[in-house]
Order: sequence, then structure tokens, then C-alpha cells
Amino acid sequence: MRKVSTVRTGDAVPGRDDAVRGEHTHSEPAAVLPRPRTPVQRSSVRGQVLAALRTALVTGDLRPGVVYSAPVLAERFGVSATPVREAMQQLALEGAVEVVPNRGFRVVERGDRELAELAEVRALIEVPMVLRLARTVPAERWAELRPLAEATIRAASSGCRATYAESDRAFHRAVLALAGNEQLVRIAEDLHRRAQWPLVGAAPGSLGRVGLVADAHQHTALLDALIAGAQDAVRSLLEEHFTGAV
Repeated sequence: MRKVSTVRTGDAVPGRDDAVRGEHTHSEPAAVLPRPRTPVQRSSVRGQVLAALRTALVTGDLRPGVVYSAPVLAERFGVSATPVREAMQQLALEGAVEVVPNRGFRVVERGDRELAELAEVRALIEVPMVLRLARTVPAERWAELRPLAEATIRAASSGCRATYAESDRAFHRAVLALAGNEQLVRIAEDLHRRAQWPLVGAAPGSLGRVGLVADAHQHTALLDALIAGAQDAVRSLLEEHFTGAV
């Protein structure tokens, strides 16, 4: 376990480029995001902060176009600015935020076109693979994924977009894992995660419980078709699922 940094809010970090430190706190929303439901533990702080920030992106608590500084976010999590800055830099690599020199990190603004492009790329990767798996994977293997599909319905019923996003990725990851191609799974999940970030102007949780539940029920319908070996139904359900991907 690596030693957790003891740098506190506002402390200087030797050797760091000021452009990526995110120390500036002016002109920032008073309420950055809700405090975590459970306290951030000292072990694996960076990973926990990264997970919390990803959740905040999905829920819209981190708003597109807004600049957030590492110290202010760190204050919310009760940790030093260092793990927050490292987590934000990881999000920058993933394309979720961009560095604003001497200020912090701006959440990337996305529109309908980008979401449509992500859905198209996901479909190009996942649809042919699942159709291929539909011809080779026995029905009992598909049946083993039923608990994951049902978990997405329960998550959707909660109305929490972040909870649904996690279970949605888990189901798709398990389906693609049957191909035995780790690179495929990694690339597909990265695209899936990016597709779950909110659009510009979308209110937090704007999709609503009804939309989430409808999307989740497509998972169980897909499994039914896969177990039955209904190739045409599998193709139709996959196309519909990615067309209305959330």
C-alpha cells in the first residue's frame, strides 16, 4: 500500500507544474457536490476519490463547463489535494475533464452529436461480437448472466443514475467477457463509461426512473433471445438498445 500524501488544502507540491495543480478557487460554485455518503478511507484514497468523481460526473453533480479546483474538492472529501489532483488528471486522460492552467479542471461539455457518435462506435464493436457469441455460447452460459440483468432492473428502479450506470456496465462487461478478449472488454467499457456522462444543459437525473427501467428491461429481453437462440430477435434488440443507449 502506497503512503498517502499528507499535503493539505493549499499546500505547495514541489516539482508540480502550476498549470495542472488546480489550486485556484475563485469563481467556483459554492456547493461543489454533495458530501460522500460514506467517509473516504485513507487506504487507496486516490482510487476512492476517482470513483466518487466518476459518480459525480454521471449524476451531474460535476457540471459540464464548470471549473473545479483540487483544493475545494479535497475539502469536500476530507483529504489532501494530491489524490484529488491525481484523480482529476486521470479523468483528463479519459476525456472527462480538461486542464485549465492555474485554475483547475473544467468538466468537458458534450452534445447530442458526441453521444450519438459514441453509441455508433459502441454498436460497431458490441453488436457483431454479441451476434457471434449468440452462435457459439450455449444457453446455460447465457442463463448464468440472469442475476446481472435483473440487478440492472433493481438499480434502475432506484432512480439513481449512478447506481444504474455501474450495474449497466457490469452486465455489458460480463456479456463481452464471454469472447475471452480482454482488450475488447477494456475498450468497450471505456466507451460505455464516456457515454454515461451527462449532456450540456441536462439536469442531474434528467433521464428519470422510467427511462432507466425501460433500458434495463432490454437486458433481460436480450438474454431471453440469446437463450432461445433467436438470432433475428437478438439483432433487433441490440440495435434498439444502442440506438436509445443511456
